[in-house]
This record gives sequence, C-alpha cells and structure tokens, in this order.
Amino acid sequence: MSREVQTLYVAEDEDDIRLDRWFKRRWPHLTHIQVEKMARSGQIRVDGSRVKPQDRLTAGAAVRVPPLPDANPRKPGDLHELSERDIAYAKSLVLYEDHMVIALNKPHGLAVQGGTKTTKHVDRLLSAWGEGMDRPRLVHRLDRDTSGVLLLGKGPEAAKRLAGAFARRQAKKTYWAIVIGNPKPSAGQIDMALKKTGINDFEMMRPAEPKDPKGEPAETAFATISRAAHRAAWMALRPFTGRTHQLRAHMAAIGHPILGDPKYGDDKSRELSGPLKLQLHARRIELDHPGGGKLIVEAPLSPEMKAGFNHFGFSEDEADEDPFEGVRRMR
Repeated sequence: MSREVQTLYVAEDEDDIRLDRWFKRRWPHLTHIQVEKMARSGQIRVDGSRVKPQDRLTAGAAVRVPPLPDANPRKPGDLHELSERDIAYAKSLVLYEDHMVIALNKPHGLAVQGGTKTTKHVDRLLSAWGEGMDRPRLVHRLDRDTSGVLLLGKGPEAAKRLAGAFARRQAKKTYWAIVIGNPKPSAGQIDMALKKTGINDFEMMRPAEPKDPKGEPAETAFATISRAAHRAAWMALRPFTGRTHQLRAHMAAIGHPILGDPKYGDDKSRELSGPLKLQLHARRIELDHPGGGKLIVEAPLSPEMKAGFNHFGFSEDEADEDPFEGVRRMR
C-alpha cells in the first residue's frame, strides 16, 4: 500500500471528468467500491470538501488522495525503489530547475502517468527527487508520443500555483508540428468543439455539432513557419484550451493531420509519413513563475522531430521566437 497522502491537481484535459473515472485513469486496479468507500469516509477530498464518486472535477482542482492499495500485494524482498540508472535517467531529462519548478524534456514514447500495461512513466520517475514533500508534482500532461516541455511543481504550493495558471489558460504554450499539405489560410484560429468517442486505447476526440451536449469548446491558433513544396508544412500551434488530443484532432479536422499520427492520420498522411514517428513537439512554455517573474522554457527538438526536419529540409532558425505574439483567444 502507498502509505502517503498525496495532493494531485486536475489537468486541463480532465476538466468535467467524474471523480471515479479520474481515479480509474490513474490507478486502473482500483475498484469502484474502493473509490466509493474512500469518498464516503471523507478520505478523498476536492479543494478540502467531501465529494461523491459521480461528482465532476474542474481543471486545477486539488484532489486529496489517501494511501491506496497496491495493484499486486508486495512480497518480502520486492524492490520498488528506483535504480541508480533510473535516477540518472530522470535527472538527464531536466531542462531547468530551481527551488519551486522543474522543467523536463519529455521524450517521445514515455507516458506521463502509468496504467495497466505502463510501468515506466514520468510519475514513477519523480521519486528520483525524493518522497513526501520532496517529491515533485505533475501540473499538466503531454501525450505519450508528444515530446517537449513538461513542468513540475516542487511542493504543494508551487504545484497549486502552476496548476492554477494552466487551469486559467494563463500559460502560453507553443507546439511545433509537421502536417501534410499547406493549410490555407497559412495562419488563423480553429474554434471547433470536440467530443470523446470510444474508450481506453480506442478513445478519440472528434468534431462535435454546435448543440451537442457532449461537445467541449476547443480553440487552437496555428501559423505556418515553413513549407516543403506542397507536400508538408511546419506549423506552430497554440492551444487556448486543453482538450485531450486537441491539436491532433483539430489539424485532422481541417484536412491537415500531423504526420506520424497513427490515430488521427489518414491514408495519404500515413503514406507521406513513412517511418516517421508523431511529428508533434511541445517547444515552449511561458507563464508566471510561482515565486514571481516570468518562466520561459524551451525544449530542443527530439530525435523523432529532427528526423522529420531532416526529411523535409526544415531548419530551426526559420522560426520566430513567438509566432503568436499579439494573438488572443477568439472568445
């Protein structure tokens, strides 16, 4: 059993999720009865208040997580600590670190949180900094196959402030992507509600009709940085909302899916992608530092993105520092 009480924060793309589903996403081995019992007894709280399993959570909310049973009972002699190699690997991902913030350069293929078949993930690696109050907190997420900047809060107060900035849409996030074709116009904004379909590994986000109650507002700004003739374009993308797979779903919806995307790509994009992996990279984050001042972090290109740049002849020096300077939400 995990013997420590944790405070975790609801991510942007988890806004309006049920409490019981939020727990099941993180700890698939928990039963509904276990979650219900912990909620009924007041062990689970949200922003300090009691909750029911069916209650819906809002982005940025603080969830008190009590000690949880293990998926498999531990046996004497089992080793659950990180190895020296794991610790060295975790520390090698650091882009920036101070007394309140850690910024990691998350690689392609590394999940942020665990699941039934996922044992190696960022959340597990955070033990490299210690346990209890010393253990950093996740304040937002990236898809498993998206590389780039991932911020962590050191201590509950820093995590709360960072999570709040994401929840209030105060973080300026710039992603780089390579898509099929040339979007026209070359820059603009996508205001298209999305809704979830399917479950678990088959879950996808699709465009929703304006009056669909399951539709979630989603806004993305886009700007073309460079083109490889008419075959592909290097895009800068800025999500103003934080829906699951938002950038991937939006680019697919306007007919320019991100290359290397097995879930949202079409036959033409798959053919053009060839061996390329998902061409989506969280390049830059700018927001208020929880201790004051501005925090700006950039992640160098991942090997997977470098392969895409090399294939199409793109060069990093073609990009402006902030291609969305002066751009604001449509709403």
